[in-house]
Amino acid sequence: MTEARESAGPHARHAPGTPCWVSLMVHGVATTEEFYGALFGWEFRPGPQQLGPYVRALLDGHEVAGIGQLPPDRRLPVAWTPYLASDDVDQTADQVRLCGGTVAVGPLDAAEAGRIAIASDPSGAVFGIWQGAAHLGTALSGVPGTPAWNELLTFETAGVTKFYETVFGYEEEPVVSADFDYVTLRVGGRPVAGLHGVGHALPRDRGPHWLTYFEVADADETLRQAVDLGGRVLEPAHDSEHGRVATLADPEGAVFSVLQDPR
Repeated sequence: MTEARESAGPHARHAPGTPCWVSLMVHGVATTEEFYGALFGWEFRPGPQQLGPYVRALLDGHEVAGIGQLPPDRRLPVAWTPYLASDDVDQTADQVRLCGGTVAVGPLDAAEAGRIAIASDPSGAVFGIWQGAAHLGTALSGVPGTPAWNELLTFETAGVTKFYETVFGYEEEPVVSADFDYVTLRVGGRPVAGLHGVGHALPRDRGPHWLTYFEVADADETLRQAVDLGGRVLEPAHDSEHGRVATLADPEGAVFSVLQDPR
């Protein structure tokens, strides 16, 4: 997991399939800015408005995430969505459809940022596709307040792994274990995301979904801050082989995890 957090310059191009951005669609952008601004130290500035009001979150002047306004006439989930890099978003969108997925939005141009689409895999998990122009995605990583990892929580990995492998060309590395269904997706030999089959442990109200981890300096302190700011703890902080992790929800219910690097 930690290997995937290399810093990239603001104009770096990500290899196809690499998570390059995370975006959150909410009902109240201003109150959401207050929560994440206090929790992660983010500042905000306006971004592309093709899908409605949208701001980019900045950390030390570097863009790290986006927050947009949900259309009032659509009953869409409030959730963090990872964007996967593509050299040709239209071609990738066609491949998504051919492999049993759905393209819900786009492809469409996103001002100077390039071209995007929002899709879902055959199990219904939503993800974005981003073909970068001059700018492409998160410009800072490996420090507190930045995305650290993206992981798909799904029923089982066998079928959905084939989908992502075919659409994005991933190399797959299954975790060999009798009771742990996990596949690491690699690009150029480097781990970039994970697929975790959890069976009936999936929340009934969510179904398969992508989960974004954000790096923090102190997972336990972050949980205390989140609760003070109106968030909820869904999974208390605990130690893992990748560091101390926890899962929580923001005031609108968007679920995310935090990771305290053991180094």
